[in-house]
Amino acid sequence: MADVAEAILRSSAIAAQFGIWEERDFDAGRCPMRNVLDRIGDKWTMLVLMALAGEPRRFGVLLRMVPDISKRMLTQTLRLLERDGLVTRHVFATTPPSVEYRLSPLGLSALEPLHALAQWADANFATIRASRARYDDGLARTDP
Repeated sequence: MADVAEAILRSSAIAAQFGIWEERDFDAGRCPMRNVLDRIGDKWTMLVLMALAGEPRRFGVLLRMVPDISKRMLTQTLRLLERDGLVTRHVFATTPPSVEYRLSPLGLSALEPLHALAQWADANFATIRASRARYDDGLARTDP
């Protein structure tokens, strides 16, 4: 029963927050959810942040750690994360120069909600895949 009460409180708090954003007309520039999720919800961002969670990493290491990402997309993702203040870039005066990427304090603060989302995704992935399959099998239906 405590779990149900907690879920109701959480859903009420989320609904209230949604109402605040709704009053702002969901203007992406003024709506934190849309603005931040544009970055966090990007295809590669969460994986890059998770790869940096353990320790600072060099570009080549990140490229090997994040499956299927191209050099161009990793470069773009790292630049955008640095622009948003989630990642810092450190250049070392070696020959050739080496560069290391680290989570900033802001990036570290994002790990807790990202971890919760990653756990939820992991726990529910099979259910979601099964639901997709059921939906796709029924796509032949006619919608009004």
